[in-house]
Amino acid sequence: MREVTVGSFKLKLVVYFLLLSLLPIAAAFWGFTQVAGQSETRRVDARLQTGMRALLASYQERLDAAQHQATGIAKTPVFQRALERRDLRALVHMVQLLPNAHEVSVSSVDGNLVGRPSVFAATRQATVVSRLGLVGYVTVSVPFDGTLVDALRQRSGLAPADSLVILRHNTIVASSPAVPGRLTAPVGQMKTVAVGSNRFRTLVAPAVADDPVVRFAVLSPQALIDAANSSSRNRLLLGLIASLALVSLVAYFEGRSIVRTLRGLAEAAHGIARGRLSERVPVRGRDEFAMLGNAFNDMANQLEARLAELEAERGRLRDAITRFGEALAATHDINQLLRVIVEAAVEATGANGARLRADDGTIVETGEPDFEGEQLEFGLTAGRTAFGTLTITGDRFDVEQRLAAGSLASHAAIALENARLHRIVERQALVDGLTGIANRRQCEDAMTAEIARAERLGSTLTLVLADLDDFKAVNDAHGHAVGDDVLRKFAAALRSTVRDSDLAGRWGGEEFLLLLPGADATGGALLADRVRETFAERSFAGRDGETVTVTCSFGVAQHRAGGDVRELFAAADRALYRAKRAGKNRVELEAPVRSF
Repeated sequence: MREVTVGSFKLKLVVYFLLLSLLPIAAAFWGFTQVAGQSETRRVDARLQTGMRALLASYQERLDAAQHQATGIAKTPVFQRALERRDLRALVHMVQLLPNAHEVSVSSVDGNLVGRPSVFAATRQATVVSRLGLVGYVTVSVPFDGTLVDALRQRSGLAPADSLVILRHNTIVASSPAVPGRLTAPVGQMKTVAVGSNRFRTLVAPAVADDPVVRFAVLSPQALIDAANSSSRNRLLLGLIASLALVSLVAYFEGRSIVRTLRGLAEAAHGIARGRLSERVPVRGRDEFAMLGNAFNDMANQLEARLAELEAERGRLRDAITRFGEALAATHDINQLLRVIVEAAVEATGANGARLRADDGTIVETGEPDFEGEQLEFGLTAGRTAFGTLTITGDRFDVEQRLAAGSLASHAAIALENARLHRIVERQALVDGLTGIANRRQCEDAMTAEIARAERLGSTLTLVLADLDDFKAVNDAHGHAVGDDVLRKFAAALRSTVRDSDLAGRWGGEEFLLLLPGADATGGALLADRVRETFAERSFAGRDGETVTVTCSFGVAQHRAGGDVRELFAAADRALYRAKRAGKNRVELEAPVRSF
């Protein structure tokens, strides 16, 4: 029973291979016949086009030669004198000495003297001018006859079976080899047309310039093209039959070998499917089935190792995510953190896309966040602070991917909280807590940086020092709450007056400074005076409700090339000291130019 089954499989395999091969071979046969037919037609078309270009060039050469002949004899003095005297004998003698003398005619101004131009021909004419003026004409004809056809065909490169014809209207008036009848075909296009009882592949040239009803045409018998196509088709058919026979023979022998190998593969596969990982496939030879048998054996040998490796890989993935979370926790750039979080979420879970919506309205996306599939959503919170929502989208997520995403979200929230706290600490380190403007540390750093830039670019830089007049008396008389209010209002006056590029800071106590890049001392003094006037117009409520007015003195100094921070600050401090001694509530320059 088994032998019957094996034999049946062999037969089926042979039939299968035949059917499988028949369609592509038949398609190839059809395609090759089409290509071969088109190739033969294109080859003939190319030959006719080349021949047409050659014969047109040859025809033009004959016209140029005719013009040259007519011009040459017309310029001959002896010929000119003979034409002046109407010496027919001399004219006939000189014309007969020319090649193609029968195509040359000479006429005086009054009429023909020697020969007559051909009626059906292209002509080239030259005027004969002597010392007496215009005395006549020389005309050389190129007749549209068999002689012209034979001459042009010899230089056209056409095949022996190809014909060159001259058409007058659509009638063939001369041809080589002879083709009688009428030819109707479009100009400039390759076309298969019937001429008499025969069909030809035809190319018709435009009308010649000398006669609008005369055209050249080249023809190739369509029967020869069809015969070449038929020969190619027969050769391809024989190749098709031979290919099918070879496929049948190969299929039979291969079927016998395949059946034996498949039986062993099937038995081994069943054993592995039942969990017998010690099952092995007997391997014979070095063909693809032997490779398949080796693959089965390798699968059995490596399955347990792969399972162990998979478990270890899952552990490594969890460790990697944990380490990645620790890296996030060490980063303090919130914008960069948001981008890293969404990219890491897609990488760790194999998702199609992710979107993080921050509570401040910021949206960061990667991949295809709107992909229609399963979504995982995590709120990013640390303590009582919420940072936003992380949404991960993919086809589906297994347990490991969900755990990885949850771990990533937890670490991301911790990283965002660290960045928020770092930003708060960084701000507190650079901003005065009472007035909200730069503190002394930021002022010192800014002065160092601006002096370096001014030295590098050769630009101006001005420092303004300000000190509230009699501020201690205000604190003593009205309390520190009123004094703090005065400091805050003065800082507000500074912020409202300076440019965006300027720096306003509290140096300490009631001392403030303005750092003005790009401004000279005069400009700094004008700015300081505006601040002084603005602040002098403000009043404050004292401890017992009385009105308190506070003024301020200013010292202005401009940075000198080669100077440092200490020199600039000392110069501005000297100017401030002069303002105090001069009566306070005023602006003084380091080198007194103007007092306000």
